Amino acid sequence: MAAQFGRRLRRGAATTAVAAAAVAALSASQAPGVTSVGNDSDNPTSESTAPPESSATGNSPYYTDLPPLNSPNKPGAAPALPVAGPAEAGIPATVLAAYKQAEQTLASSDPACRLPWQLLAAIGKVESGQARGGRVDANGTTLTPILGPVLNGVGFANISDTDNGAYDGDRTHDRAVGPMQFIPSTWATWGQDANSDGSKDPNNIYDAALAAGKYLCAGGRDLSVQANLDRAILSYNHSREYLRTVMTWFEYYKKGTHQVPDGTGVLPTDRSDRGTGASPTPTAPPTPGGTPGPSPSPSNPGGSPSPTPQPPQPSQPGTPTPTPTPPPTATVFGIENAGTGHPTATAGGAFTELPKVRAKNRSGQSVVGADLVFEIVGDTGARFSGNRTAVVVRTGTGGIAVAPALTAGEKTGDFTLRVTVAGRPLPRIDYVATVSPRQADALARTGDKELTAAPGGEFADPVEVKATFKGAVAAGVAVTATMITAADDPAENTKGPYFKDADGKAVRTLTELKTDADGVLVLPKIFSDEYTGTFLLRLTTEGGATLTVELKVAPAPTPTPTPSPAT
Repeated sequence: MAAQFGRRLRRGAATTAVAAAAVAALSASQAPGVTSVGNDSDNPTSESTAPPESSATGNSPYYTDLPPLNSPNKPGAAPALPVAGPAEAGIPATVLAAYKQAEQTLASSDPACRLPWQLLAAIGKVESGQARGGRVDANGTTLTPILGPVLNGVGFANISDTDNGAYDGDRTHDRAVGPMQFIPSTWATWGQDANSDGSKDPNNIYDAALAAGKYLCAGGRDLSVQANLDRAILSYNHSREYLRTVMTWFEYYKKGTHQVPDGTGVLPTDRSDRGTGASPTPTAPPTPGGTPGPSPSPSNPGGSPSPTPQPPQPSQPGTPTPTPTPPPTATVFGIENAGTGHPTATAGGAFTELPKVRAKNRSGQSVVGADLVFEIVGDTGARFSGNRTAVVVRTGTGGIAVAPALTAGEKTGDFTLRVTVAGRPLPRIDYVATVSPRQADALARTGDKELTAAPGGEFADPVEVKATFKGAVAAGVAVTATMITAADDPAENTKGPYFKDADGKAVRTLTELKTDADGVLVLPKIFSDEYTGTFLLRLTTEGGATLTVELKVAPAPTPTPTPSPAT
């Protein structure tokens, strides 16, 4: 096995032994965070006998390529761990953004699951080679469908059609679909719309990554517990070899990774169905009706019949060997601000100023067609269109890339908009973006009834106001209410009317108030102490709106005695 170190491992007749050795190397290192997977003694057979319908992929074939291993540093050293190789550790920018967004979404909706994005990356690598090396458009949808073999019982599970060919083009049998390889019946239950485009699309990496995350977290699993992690992976594909392969990539990605431009990821070559006569995962849709056309493969991407191999022809004397043209992203030497000011927005509103960046080469010329990554950094609810925190934008005319539509959340304050060159360790550009509170420029009472109370009592009628901004309803506006000493002295009064806090104690300033969707605010009940007179309540909002309300405290009038009847 020592001869295998220092080069990429390929699956052959001994794939199972290679996978087991790789995991053994991980386990033997006793490195922090590395745990071993269950062995075959946990299961009498190497493959689970659970029905294929209970797995995400229908137990479809998967890629068995393993990450590279380093040679031991010295004789007798523990087996080496996978390291972040320059090629294999790279994940296409949009695919990586989708994994990280799914992790963030589940950290909010299901924090007890503790899903790491590296697990999604490991499964994505094994299922589709990271969406065939990141062959996705700007929205994360694969450029051509990724379909598994027909599950017709010939070498695979027998799963009859469940989607009338809607996803896989086959009306007789099902096929695994998309970058995370869901079979249609599983997608019908677990499909997600992670990019908020109104569609649950298994061919979209954002939708598929979130669906995979929710599937892995099902049943209240805590994925930080190894037994739960093993069960989650086996629920995706009932194979111990699959578990070992995914775990090897999982540990590998945990050691470190980086983003590479979309479409430039390493394509896997070895599959679990090698030698069965089945074709590798196709990237073109089959003929509807259950008769798939020729399947493309790494050596035959078009799916057409392979021509008879021809021997290599010698170059003609004097004919220069053409120099490959590097992709545009590889020629970028730096990026610069293309005239962006200070991006600002009101909470819940859209940013009118968006980051605008120019990519240039070493000569200072504009680079068209380069991939730039726009990323939201910091504690904020702001999101790009499609509810995304990171997007890849390709430079256009003049080498310019502009961030997509950006909407502010409810959290106010500053955050960072970061721009980097996809897969390149070049200087970045950081913009400070600011979210300001919702504003109102006018406040008015909704009624005009006099507000009165007796000493030591309470005001029977509530204070209700409505906020507007430029004549329109101002919803969600923060309002501060303070009992003040005088109209020209807004200091808090220490006597007179008051509110009560959660403990029933008197308070004369409230700050946690907001108008509703109609711009209306009803203040909590107001109480009076023993002091009498006319007191003032001042309401203020962000945006300059101010309203002063009179509160009168007076003894109840003494009732006039009723004269006795004359005798």
